Amino acid sequence: MEFVQDLFNYEFLRRAFITSVIVGIICGIIGSFIVLRGMALMGDAISHAVLPGVAISYMIGINYFYGAVVTGVLTALGIGIINQNSRVKSDASIGLVFSAAFALGIVLITIAKSATDLTQILFGNVLAVRPSDMWLTIIVGIIVLAAVFVFYKELLVSSFDETMAAAYGLKTRMIHYGIMILLTLVTVASLQTVGVILVVSMLITPASTAYLLTNRLSTMIGLAAFFGALSSVLGLYISNMTDLPSGPIIAMATTGIFIIVFLFAPKQGVVWRKLQINKQRARLGN
Repeated sequence: MEFVQDLFNYEFLRRAFITSVIVGIICGIIGSFIVLRGMALMGDAISHAVLPGVAISYMIGINYFYGAVVTGVLTALGIGIINQNSRVKSDASIGLVFSAAFALGIVLITIAKSATDLTQILFGNVLAVRPSDMWLTIIVGIIVLAAVFVFYKELLVSSFDETMAAAYGLKTRMIHYGIMILLTLVTVASLQTVGVILVVSMLITPASTAYLLTNRLSTMIGLAAFFGALSSVLGLYISNMTDLPSGPIIAMATTGIFIIVFLFAPKQGVVWRKLQINKQRARLGN
């Protein structure tokens, strides 16, 4: 009850609540496609590679969103160019580009010593969300929802079978880069909430949790969005009540939900399967 009262009494907490819920939803949605396509490492790469853009934005006095989006898109393009024009494999090209970008970001942060709030971008601080950050997150959310709604069939086919998608005449490479742009937007929108280091947990864990519960993409997207929002609310609540950093707590909440589903989910849960095996053995024994 105290948390609910605080939501009504403090505007900064309301902003944090709205922003964290939206971030949880859009991370769950895009994360579903990232998990199905086996692109978890790409999500990690882009989340780290936006750091130089964030640092440069602070140094020249503009909103970090713009610099982060530019470097995120350039990272996705750079990985694609290296992968398509050399013998370097996909995972190696991802590691090459994102490690270089992340190292550059650390250097730029060191140079921009006066920009002390850059450290919040590393680990997140949703309680420090400004009105402009909240509205940018809302806009990104609308873009993500609209893109998935309009191109759902194309995303569905290409996520499960790119060869079949190409045979149907779909431009699979364009779809891939479209997902990369959406991934970049979602990653940047998540920085204030969970930070560069932990954003991959919001992208991967809720979607992986949903994947254990269903074989339908539409259901998976809905569950992933729900788990992402629930993790954000739980993390914000615990963070507000205990004065612990919001980013790590939200990431831990996503992991906690995954562990519960991993153990107890119908058909897929470890404990559930163990119980079924015991029941079958008991029937055979009788």
